[in-house]
Amino acid sequence: MTIPFGTLYIVATPIGHLNDISVRALETLKSVDHIAVEDTRHSAPLLKQFGIHKPLKAIHDHNERHSVDWFIKELSAGKSIALISDAGTPLIADPGYHIVSALQSLGFRISPIPGACALIAALSASGLATDHFCFEGFLAAKTSARFTQLTARSHEPYTMVFYEAPHRIVETLDAMQQVFGLERIVCIARELTKTFETIKTGPLSAIIPWLNADSNQQRGEFVIVVAGAPAPDKHDLSLDEQRLLTLLRRKIPLKAASQLAAEYTGKSKNTFYDFGITHDE
Repeated sequence: MTIPFGTLYIVATPIGHLNDISVRALETLKSVDHIAVEDTRHSAPLLKQFGIHKPLKAIHDHNERHSVDWFIKELSAGKSIALISDAGTPLIADPGYHIVSALQSLGFRISPIPGACALIAALSASGLATDHFCFEGFLAAKTSARFTQLTARSHEPYTMVFYEAPHRIVETLDAMQQVFGLERIVCIARELTKTFETIKTGPLSAIIPWLNADSNQQRGEFVIVVAGAPAPDKHDLSLDEQRLLTLLRRKIPLKAASQLAAEYTGKSKNTFYDFGITHDE
């Protein structure tokens, strides 16, 4: 006799306001045999609030890979499991990828129970373009690595969404203004759906002073939505500057040529780089 496999449910939970949990999420959490949580201490109050009493299994970055066998064993026995994170949709900058990937490859049923997601909530209220965007997660903690990541995205034409911790928010915005420029438009979405929710959009030249002026605005969980780079203006360079870049590019790569041309003329290296890309097209 074939024993039916159980189902792994990916259940979104509130990012702040508890009433944002869906009826289907509650029904699922009440019906499964186990609930896999990112932090049992964090999830216990949420489950208690809704009268949910199920065996909990802690799944976090340090034990996720080693927990795959437990999921296989329970699901193979016909048990059902709900996977939740501390807040929002699991796997979005949270543990779960290695488990879901392994179970998918083995043919187990994975069923998403959609709901709150901080990046989508911030994007929807930012006032920035939503037709094409990139989710970048958390930037590196080290300054040099953070600059490298941002520089690689400085010409990204689409809206970008980042998560950031309160103790790095000021440093991250300072890095963004150095790489993207003070006129790049950003949205700061703080403490979404919570009591002190703040959503403010404007150029970095205005957002950074506003944030620095109020230490209360530097607390909580942050989503940073960044407008894409403006389209290059083909007429930013004079004919002599265009010829200079062309001559340099015959000997060295565009990035290095743009840097040298900028040092010689005093213009932004991004202006030369943007023209070079456009010229290639």
